[in-house]
Amino acid sequence: MCGIVGYVGPRDAVSIILNGLKRLEYRGYDSAGVAVINGNQIEVRRDAGKLSQLIDLVGKSPLQGAPGIGHTRWATHGAPSARNAHPHVGNTGKVVVVHNGIVENFLEIKDEMMAEGVNFLSETDTETIVHLAEHHQAAGVNFVEAARRTFKQIEGANVVLLMSVDEPDKIVTARIGNAGGVVIGLGENENFIASDIPAILEHTRKVIFLESRQMAIITRDSVRIETLEGVEVSPEIHTIAWDAVAAEKGEYRHFMQKEIHEQVRALTDTLAGRVDFKAGRIRLPELNLTPEIAKRIQRIYITACGTAAYAGMVGKYLIEKIARIPVEVVIGSEFRYSDPIVDENTVVLAISQSGETADTLAAMEEGRRKGGIIWSIVNAIGSQAMRVSDGIIAMQTGPEIGVASTKAFTAPLVDQYMLAILLADLRGTIDEKTRKALVADLRLVPDLAGRVLDTESEVEKVAHALKDITGCLYLGRGINMPIAYEGALKLKEISYIHAEGYPAGEMKHGPIALIDEEMPVLCIAPKDPWHEKMISQIQQAKARGGMVIAVATEGDELIKGMADHVLWIPEAPWMLSPILTVLPLQLLAYHIAAIRGLDVDQPRNLAKSVTVE
Repeated sequence: MCGIVGYVGPRDAVSIILNGLKRLEYRGYDSAGVAVINGNQIEVRRDAGKLSQLIDLVGKSPLQGAPGIGHTRWATHGAPSARNAHPHVGNTGKVVVVHNGIVENFLEIKDEMMAEGVNFLSETDTETIVHLAEHHQAAGVNFVEAARRTFKQIEGANVVLLMSVDEPDKIVTARIGNAGGVVIGLGENENFIASDIPAILEHTRKVIFLESRQMAIITRDSVRIETLEGVEVSPEIHTIAWDAVAAEKGEYRHFMQKEIHEQVRALTDTLAGRVDFKAGRIRLPELNLTPEIAKRIQRIYITACGTAAYAGMVGKYLIEKIARIPVEVVIGSEFRYSDPIVDENTVVLAISQSGETADTLAAMEEGRRKGGIIWSIVNAIGSQAMRVSDGIIAMQTGPEIGVASTKAFTAPLVDQYMLAILLADLRGTIDEKTRKALVADLRLVPDLAGRVLDTESEVEKVAHALKDITGCLYLGRGINMPIAYEGALKLKEISYIHAEGYPAGEMKHGPIALIDEEMPVLCIAPKDPWHEKMISQIQQAKARGGMVIAVATEGDELIKGMADHVLWIPEAPWMLSPILTVLPLQLLAYHIAAIRGLDVDQPRNLAKSVTVE
């Protein structure tokens, strides 16, 4: 989940690396550092805290050279400190490393190294890597072979970049397991390495994605890809269409605010090329779904983490209602430990913004091992989840920078709606009239979403009224029950206010004890099949003195007369209503956090792509 940038070429590496790391700040980190080769020595600058502190340090104590590597670290082993920050240099001063992931056997390696007299200067697992590489070099092999032996010796999911003064013209990198991505950018007489595309997009759009158990030897004029066993690989070169400007805030105060408003475009883009409104049909060609496969599916597991899991909960309602296939939603970190019943008639559908989430990838691997059909709904093009799937649905939302996911929540709702229609069509479980009506409803989505976002100023007023709360209970029923979970999560992760999402019908079985004049209750109550039941829940909350904030359909005078505050949405088909009900909750959480002066885009302790278990 940390940021990595590397550069090999004629230019000074420092500014390239620092600018690249700045574009990766959204990934979450607690320290940062940079290293370059200058003549026959390695120079390092690193510090705890934000990247701005590293930039100040470099300003006071300049360094220059190339090649170079840089890193933003999220602590797993050892507290956030300058001592534990990457890069780490070996005892000989000849090799330097940056690393994402966890070296699972680091204690064993560390004990062996210390017995040989190696002096460890940090508490990190990462430092074992650089000492191993120096150990193998001392045995008489060249730098590339020493790196290969090191990569093969460490256990766990890891991404590693190494440089050595013995071969100062290159960087050697490897991806071992699912510890995040390695993107190699191809330039003219220069090459780049990064853990995510935005870091290098200003320099090149031609990239190679490193697969698991592959390593790359990168110089200014060559990139050689090999397996860890030494077999050369011919990589596919991808051309990225993203504009670097898309990774900038523009007119918005925070990336999160920008990405909330980008949802109108993102929803349009996820529909693009997939909906034939004239014929009333859905096309998902990259899913590789045939009538034969569709008819043999007996069960679908949706697996994901956090926000993506809540999107999957909405998908369960859609797929079961429209396609009539049993669906179970299993949190990614629990999937492989639950011994799921998977066979060749089972689909494991993973949802992930980054496509690099370790727990989700592990769930996909378990589904593959048991013979299931593996699908994924992913935003990051070329990510690991996308590459290992039998079929994919790309969210097509463009880069999402803010840690708190927004557009990568609503896009999968549409994607699963389309998937449900396609499955029903191929299985013959839906008639033509119903299919065409469901497809036609998709026309409404971007405009309806835009109308909700136009109410931001009204939501901000409610945020001012709630800015000092210490807790909040979110209630929803049916297809909007997962939106209660998601709304509560958004408030928790960016405002640090305790919030709990709950099935509204369960309120009387415990949470009702919490309700008094100090406990706001947010009720998601659009005009859907559960509307009358939500009215009852609102009445129960009001009877106990609770402040009620309702998400309701425009013109609902009954709720207007009952609630203290109303967040309005336009009338919409009930199966698409979660796309709308979540939008004011995103805005509410955003504005409460902004009013409280918090770091909205980089909330404490969180990261965009969680690549460790």
